[in-house]
Amino acid sequence: MAAPFVHLRLHSEFSVVDGIVRIDEAVKKAAADGQGALALTDSANLFGAIKFYSAARRRGVKPIIGCDVWISNDAERDNPHRLLLLVQDRRGYTNLCELLTRAWLTNQHRGRAELRTEWFEGGASEGLIALSGAAQGEVGALLLGGRAELAAQAAQRLAALFPQRFYLEVQRAGREHDEAHVRAALALAVRLKLPVVATHPVQFVDRDAFRAHEARVCIAEGYTLADPRRPRVFTPEQYFKTRAEMGELFADVPAALANSVEIARRCNLTLELGKPRLPDYPTPEGVTLDEHCRDLSQQGLEKRLAALYPDPAAREAQRPKYAGRLDLELAIIAKMGFSGYFLIVADFINWAKGNGIPVGPGRGSGAGSLVAYSLGITDLDPLKYDLLFERFLNPERVSMPDFDIDFCQDQRDRVIDYVKRKYGAHAVSQIATFGTLGAKAVVRDAGRVLDLPYTKCDQLSKLIPHNPADPWTLERALEQEPAFAEAVKNDEE
Repeated sequence: MAAPFVHLRLHSEFSVVDGIVRIDEAVKKAAADGQGALALTDSANLFGAIKFYSAARRRGVKPIIGCDVWISNDAERDNPHRLLLLVQDRRGYTNLCELLTRAWLTNQHRGRAELRTEWFEGGASEGLIALSGAAQGEVGALLLGGRAELAAQAAQRLAALFPQRFYLEVQRAGREHDEAHVRAALALAVRLKLPVVATHPVQFVDRDAFRAHEARVCIAEGYTLADPRRPRVFTPEQYFKTRAEMGELFADVPAALANSVEIARRCNLTLELGKPRLPDYPTPEGVTLDEHCRDLSQQGLEKRLAALYPDPAAREAQRPKYAGRLDLELAIIAKMGFSGYFLIVADFINWAKGNGIPVGPGRGSGAGSLVAYSLGITDLDPLKYDLLFERFLNPERVSMPDFDIDFCQDQRDRVIDYVKRKYGAHAVSQIATFGTLGAKAVVRDAGRVLDLPYTKCDQLSKLIPHNPADPWTLERALEQEPAFAEAVKNDEE
């Protein structure tokens, strides 16, 4: 019978530098092995948290959100410690978000966002379970350095910061210092009456993916695989081990395995997804967002009608059609809770227009909204062109509205700065995008780290069709591009 065990340490591809685990594959593996829970603990970020949470819930696996964080080491600034933080509840999630934000904004060193131990004081550790970081944590480093007394002091300090929520972490991942650390950590646990937990640092899903993982690390760090000087910090054992395999590894410490399940039981974060959370838009006292949106829309429509139909008689003849459409749209907008969204977008677009920043007239489905036209968000009369509002907002398909807005690229930073000043920098964020290695790029990069001639990689890359609208994968190129498949088949390298 497989031992009780849950993976609490996993770096996905969102760790960017040292992980190649795809979230869906990891969740599928956990479900197939009968692991009722799984943690995602990327390095100093929560970029994959929502994708992971949704994927795990779909497969019936309990999602545990966490983070492998750096802790500043003032004695050796270039050698920070590691600590694993796991979220227990909503308070822990918000605390972790705030800690990481603080680290990225105020305490970066050599590109790393580092936390400081004192930041956990004053309630910032609530809702978080801390694992010592094994040999890479402060306690582990001191134990391996033969400074047992200092290690005990560090462990007691962390245990005080995370009362009843601190575990000494042990690993057997094929590294030369692992066994020495396990023995020292177990002795310290007995001495201080602290719980231990077994984790496995997962960097890739299957054992045979080790070479691909090493290539990924080399691509990120500028080394070649054959370079004798490159750091070799990972081992072929850092794949997604099954419960049976972990049971064999820690057969002598069953409590360490059982504690991984106990920690999973203690982590019960529920996230509410799909509900927009907008900044507060200031309205006159006693006026609701819906009422304010209606007032401004009606005022704006009057200005638009005056410009469209200078003749009063013609204007009055057209008014019922416009007023009816406006009322219909306003009712749907209010029902779906998006009055604030329209007001915020109208606010910064009209600010841009009033400050000499060119703004596009509007494109996409948003141009079908008369409310948007009345508020100045767009400059196209939707009734003139028979544009449908339902393509933009439909009560039967609840989704966040999305205006396609074009600002002059030379001055758009002024618009972003205005929004930050108006609504608070904490409430404004630019969207981050992750670049992925396409088939053509990966051939060149993989060839470089394999130390193959550039001309060979370049020629091979050029055989892969390029279509941004329909990107080609290596598998597709091998199946559908005869020249590429032939070149690969005839070249042993």
